[in-house]
Amino acid sequence: MNCIIDYIEEHLRSEIDENEISNIMACPFSVFQSSFTQITGISLSEYIRRRKLTLGAYDLQNTDEKVIDIAMKYGYQSADAFRVAFKRLHGVTPSEVREGGVTLTFYCRLNFEMNIRGIDKMDYTLLEREPFEVIGIRRTTPYGAGTWAIVKSDGSNEKMKELSGKFFDLGLCFGFHSDGSNDYMCAIEWSGEEVRDFDSYEYPKATWLRFEAKGTISGQVLNHVWHRINNEFLPQSKYQKCGLPTIEKFIVWDEASDQCNVEIWIPVSLK
Repeated sequence: MNCIIDYIEEHLRSEIDENEISNIMACPFSVFQSSFTQITGISLSEYIRRRKLTLGAYDLQNTDEKVIDIAMKYGYQSADAFRVAFKRLHGVTPSEVREGGVTLTFYCRLNFEMNIRGIDKMDYTLLEREPFEVIGIRRTTPYGAGTWAIVKSDGSNEKMKELSGKFFDLGLCFGFHSDGSNDYMCAIEWSGEEVRDFDSYEYPKATWLRFEAKGTISGQVLNHVWHRINNEFLPQSKYQKCGLPTIEKFIVWDEASDQCNVEIWIPVSLK
């Protein structure tokens, strides 16, 4: 992982090659991208954007380079595009930086360290499931929760309740795109006829690992369990993700009481 960060830092002012990242990590770029987000809590593209704009702020303060030259150096096609991105991160424009006396945001480069892990147990269940179908709303948004925001605001959740008797309770992650956006589906299991206005997806017969994330929402228990799955369980077990979308099944998600109980379902194959 630190070799990847070294590579990114060396190429912040040039092109970052997805194939080179795949070669360094010895895995498909999409797999690394998904794991990076689950490990760090931010997408790879967002990390790169933050680092570029951090260095851009330094250049504005310490060089006489034109704004357009700095913009082009960090991959922005125009001074306007750079200005919009810069202000979104720092809260001020590049020209205001040149005037001095402004507060800026600094994002450090990431550094990964080895820690002793495995002291705490991890409970899991191995299951064989026959083919099954889900229906729901599938969208690509900047982050997975973006699809949940859509279904809770456009009436889709209520339509699903009228149709099936329950709200959406499954979150399917199909993967991350190169810009960090997430192909995600809010769904329920379905065994009826095809339903208009809803997307559908059919899982083949597969082997599944099931984990439980139970605790407080504010304590980010769901992210913590995902982190342990990707950093402890999968690297040391005989199982690997097989490419089918993972599922988060929301048994309880009560923000008022700050409590959640979520089952994580991962389709796997043997290494």
